[in-house]
Amino acid sequence: MTVHPDGKKGVNILKRRYDAIKNFILETLKDQEEITYQELNKLAVKELKNTFDGKITWYLVSIKLDLEARKIIERIPKTSPHKLRLKN
Repeated sequence: MTVHPDGKKGVNILKRRYDAIKNFILETLKDQEEITYQELNKLAVKELKNTFDGKITWYLVSIKLDLEARKIIERIPKTSPHKLRLKN
């Protein structure tokens, strides 16, 4: 079950799907340090389209929010479009 940074109800995601998207996000942020959500989404679709059995964009949003709520990643303040990075 995911959590939401604004306290909204989370969603239930299969562990294998959660882990695939989570690992993709974390590895991408390790490589790039910071990235816009749009760039992350484009990369995810490109990299995962042949191996992931779900709607990549939907899972990416849900798991990104979960990682923000768990303080693993963060939105960089005052960036537009918003950028993401690993939380220190």
